[in-house]
Amino acid sequence: MKIYQEHAWPQTVEEAIAIQEKLRDQIITEDKLPETVQYVAGVDMGFEADGTISRAAVAVLSFPGLQVVETAIAYRPTTFPYIPGFLSFREIPAVLDALEKVKIIPDLILCDGQGIAHPRRLGIASHLGLLIDIPTIGAAKSLLIGKYEEVPETKGSWQPLIHKGETIGAVLRTRTGVKPLYISSGHRVSLATAIDYVLRCTTKYRLPETTRIADKLASDR
Repeated sequence: MKIYQEHAWPQTVEEAIAIQEKLRDQIITEDKLPETVQYVAGVDMGFEADGTISRAAVAVLSFPGLQVVETAIAYRPTTFPYIPGFLSFREIPAVLDALEKVKIIPDLILCDGQGIAHPRRLGIASHLGLLIDIPTIGAAKSLLIGKYEEVPETKGSWQPLIHKGETIGAVLRTRTGVKPLYISSGHRVSLATAIDYVLRCTTKYRLPETTRIADKLASDR
């Protein structure tokens, strides 16, 4: 897989903020997907040796059948601390290593994390999508920023996620009666399309199959 844009990986929060501020205006939140999506992928992270080793996993699935067609795992030393809002600097280097191993290039990647639902509008999904120039969606299990109204309990219900007067994502019920996910555009995907693909990739669990399978690979469960 080709990396279209590269930058030095920072050692400090100040350096990380500067990179986020520089890249944020390059993010596209309109649909720039292939005409036909044949493969979707999930990426996720695990950590070993008390967090000193990053373990990145990618699972490529057929679409719309959601059958696993390829997986890859990569390891590398962890070089950035765990700080909310800066997870891409901790996780993307190993994710890129895993993506370089797959032979089938996905048309769309769902990330276990935020897209533009981020203080500087550059969560891990947006950051990754920009670096590899592949459409991405943020599908996070927890809230980072923003406020929203109560989401109805039925699957497919959602409410806008608002931050500083701007709609930055959606709080989406992917399974009736189960805690929602926090969906946002990553790169080259609109919010409406992001919601649609997350639901189409979700079967009987809370998480999309892409994320669920990548999570198992990353944590060796």
